Formats: sequence, C-alpha cells, structure tokens
Amino acid sequence: MSYHEAMQDILEYIDENISEEINAGILAARAGFSEYHFCHVFRWCIGYSVMEYVRNRRLAFAAAQLSENRKVIDIAMDYGFETHSGFTKAFKRYFGCSPEIYRRRVHYKVPVRISLAQMKNYNVGGIVMEPMIKTMPAIKLAGYVIKTKNTDGENSTDIPAFWGAYMSDGRNEKLHGESFVKKHAEYGACFNPDMETGEHEYVIGLEIKDGVSIPSEYHTCEIPEATYAVFSTPLSSDEDFVDSIQGTWQFIFNDWFPSSGYEYAPNCVDFELYDERCMTETGKVCEIWIPVVKAG
Repeated sequence: MSYHEAMQDILEYIDENISEEINAGILAARAGFSEYHFCHVFRWCIGYSVMEYVRNRRLAFAAAQLSENRKVIDIAMDYGFETHSGFTKAFKRYFGCSPEIYRRRVHYKVPVRISLAQMKNYNVGGIVMEPMIKTMPAIKLAGYVIKTKNTDGENSTDIPAFWGAYMSDGRNEKLHGESFVKKHAEYGACFNPDMETGEHEYVIGLEIKDGVSIPSEYHTCEIPEATYAVFSTPLSSDEDFVDSIQGTWQFIFNDWFPSSGYEYAPNCVDFELYDERCMTETGKVCEIWIPVVKAG
C-alpha cells in the first residue's frame, strides 16, 4: 500500500469515527507505522499535523449540526469538547466567528469526504475570490423589518420571502420615493441576534439623510462604524441569484475565514448591499460586507 493509499484510509477512518476517541497512536497503528514516522508522513501528505486535522474535521462536522435546533454545548460534547467556552474558542479560531454567528448565517451540510486524488482540484463551493478591505463610518437606515430564526433553516426561507413581498407589494416604490432617502442602494442586514433562541431581526433599508424626521411606519436602525471584508458575488442571472449569494456566504465562512488572518468583529453588523448592478436580468452582482478584525 502506498503512502497516499494509507493516508486515504486514515482520512476515511477519521470521518467514520469522528465522535470517538482518536489520537496519533491509534491512527499510526492502523496505518502500520511507528507514531513518529506516521506523524511526519501525515503532515507531508495532508499539510496538517494529525490532531490539528482531527480537530478541524470535528469542527466541520459540528458546524453541520448548528443548523439543527440543538444546544451548542450538546454539539460541542458530541465532538469531544468538554466546555462551551473551549468549543467556542476553537470554533472561532477556525471559522473566524462564534458558533452563534455561524448558525445565523450559514446552513452547512455534512462535510464531503476528502479525496487525496482530487485534492489539487478540490475547492469547496467552487468559488475563488479575494475581498477588498474597507473601513466605513456608521450608517443610519430606514425601511422594513421582520423577525426570524436561524434554526432549521427558517431564515433561509423567511428572508427571500420577505424580499419577494417587499419587491411586489408597493413598499419598494414607496420607500425609494421618500424625501429622506440619501442613497438608493438597498441594505439587507441582520440585527440583535439572540444567542439562546437564534432569533434576530432582518432589515431591508435605505441610507437616510442626517437630521431628518422619519415617519413611524418605517423601522430605523444604525450599522456601526467598522472595518469590512467586502465580497462581490459571482455574476448571476435572475434564477440563480439567490444561490449565488448563499454560495458566497458558504465560501466566506467555510473557506475564506480559516486562512484569512481575520475574525468576525464583535458588536458589529454584517449586511448585503444591492445597488444598480442587481437591476439587470443577467450579470447580477451584490456585495456582502463582513465586519472583521485581525485575528489575535
């Protein structure tokens, strides 16, 4: 058996026993190597130390569980983390955000099985992009709000339905026609997440002028000043625009954050920005703004 064949067997064994006890000695014995030699071969073939890889796969499997209505501590213990704080620290170090923020924004499927034969072409999500880093002052919005939850993918249904109603029932035209509007690019932003229930507010809004009075029929809020990683979604048609946006969110949290050197900035707001580039039938693009700080 070649080294690559032996390592492929080890990767499959890790996934199949991801919630069981795994250590370098167990894996080395399975591969038929001394532990010292196995650790060097594993790093050479995989690019990670043995237990670093195991920890990352456990976090990936745990991330898939976050879209279910389960307590974070129960998920953490299933994958070998003894405390909520220990799991959160490891999760944030790997994904760049807390489990609660990840649960609110990403609905992750069970990780695909790694194939060493295909690793040179392996790219989760099929998207390759680098963000622009921008600092933006606080922005005041006026618009409309709903409350939704991230459990069981509820927000991934509620938010597109909210946009559909907003675009078709006259609220879009009414909001854009108001004299207090400063800019007509639309913001889709999440506010006030409840870390226990997963409930949060989702706002569709426009930037407003300073010092103006806003009618009570509109919801008002403020996006705080922050530094952002700004991603542009791939060019899309009307029919695949939502999938393009969701795929970009997947890429940000599953691929970009782990190797970016950044993490999600605390007490800030992420949002989608829809400007004139979203108005065409083909070649549609929106921006996703993620508040970031350098990882400590």
